[in-house]
Amino acid sequence: MIRHSHETSESWKNLPWKKFRKELFRLQKRVFKAVEAGNKQKARFLQKLILKSCAARFLAIRQVSQLNAGKKTAGIDGKKSLTFRERFELSELLKASCNNWKHQGLREIPIPKKDGTTRMLKIPTMADRAWQCLAKYALEPAHEATFHARSYGFRSGRSAHDAQTVLLTHLRSNNNGINKRVIELDIEKCFDRISHTSIMENLIAPKGVKLGIFRCLKAGINPEFPEQGTPQGGVVSPLLANIALNGIESIHRYHRNGSKITNKTAGKDITEPSIRYADDMVIIIRPQDDAQKILADIDSFLAARGMKVSEKKTKITAATDGFDFLGWHFKVQSNGKFRSTPSKDNFKKFRQKLKAIINCSNYGSKVKAKKLAPIVRGWRNYHRFCKMDGSRFSLWHTRLRTWKIFNKETKLTRESTTKLIEKAFPAVPYSEFSYVMVKGNKSPYDGDLIYWSERNSKLYDGATSKALQKQNHTCGHCGLKFTSEERVHLHHIDENHDNWKPKNLLAIHESCHDYIHMSKRIIP
Repeated sequence: MIRHSHETSESWKNLPWKKFRKELFRLQKRVFKAVEAGNKQKARFLQKLILKSCAARFLAIRQVSQLNAGKKTAGIDGKKSLTFRERFELSELLKASCNNWKHQGLREIPIPKKDGTTRMLKIPTMADRAWQCLAKYALEPAHEATFHARSYGFRSGRSAHDAQTVLLTHLRSNNNGINKRVIELDIEKCFDRISHTSIMENLIAPKGVKLGIFRCLKAGINPEFPEQGTPQGGVVSPLLANIALNGIESIHRYHRNGSKITNKTAGKDITEPSIRYADDMVIIIRPQDDAQKILADIDSFLAARGMKVSEKKTKITAATDGFDFLGWHFKVQSNGKFRSTPSKDNFKKFRQKLKAIINCSNYGSKVKAKKLAPIVRGWRNYHRFCKMDGSRFSLWHTRLRTWKIFNKETKLTRESTTKLIEKAFPAVPYSEFSYVMVKGNKSPYDGDLIYWSERNSKLYDGATSKALQKQNHTCGHCGLKFTSEERVHLHHIDENHDNWKPKNLLAIHESCHDYIHMSKRIIP
């Protein structure tokens, strides 16, 4: 038994994380292959092995306590973090109870929506999150083998940029996009109305996981709809929503020569006009297509799953009138050219974030520059495949105003103020529609590590891209190939973040970066 917290931290840090990741991926790959071959019995047996796996347990605990964006958000027990001792204790609890897990209640946090209403974010405890993550490790590869190729939200190896590129493919001039229309589909209170029965019937899982998922669903129910809803805020909730909605993409489909589309042929020489990102969906239709018939079929599909189309928000729009999707505005111009730019709402929210920092009087210019940089870089990275020229999206006016405020607040020279502005508004190169879309039904669980590591490298640019190529797409710390499961961080070897010489830069996993710095600081 470990007696001292320092020994506990060292024990945690020195766990064989590289071996754990290899072991978990090996089992997940086998689950994927089994479902792909139609052998669900074998898949369920392998899923049980994942649940029993020490590697999966420790990786799940690390994911929810150290890597996830909401790692410091407390559940109803008030715990915002776990000590190293508590992480080991949680591992023992998961080992003993993973097949009979009982969920605690959920902490509710109201989140304001654009229309003035609120939605409830329901946060599980850290222990419940760890179990959900463990269950997700077993469930995700099984369902990845069944998901539709044009479903992009909350899926490993896919992103919003894939959906953006599909729209380009179908609406550009050589595809006669100028004559097409788009159904902007909105599902009314999707997460609150998903039928528990439809989720449980479609779940590929052993009994222990099914029981835990059922209890998870019941922990977040709305008393008005006791048989519906999945809690927003749970680790496994997006996956459950994808399971419930899988197949809606196939309702409207056609081949260029009239033959039927299947998942296996998607992405080849066909036209696949439905694009879904979680519960957001657009359907591209030709002039001869009956939009009302398509909507009626979708309504029937959703009704069987406890949901319905929102009549207020669902609309049919001409491609030439433009439409918003995933924070972008898409439009086919009168000359037939297809354009994508940040949407008005997206740009407005972004500007509000910048103004709140720039106009704040609680801290000085150097702190402001440090706070602005990640927000600006993140926004520009998200929109780097859009048309971003012009003073509006280049942020010329915002930069000028910031320069004036910084100049008033500090006694720095003109040159120093300019350098501060450059740090606050980092340049990110953009190239309209240069994104390389994921191939058809490819999945990170198919075992093609060369494809996924090289593809993941292409998603980065600048110094990170060069470091990845130099390292042959492998992590500079653990030596494993980069797949889509974890973000790539750029580590400065000498810890001087102003030293951007190639020899000083190392592309590594986010978790590896965390452990490099953890080993250099004193842990209480």
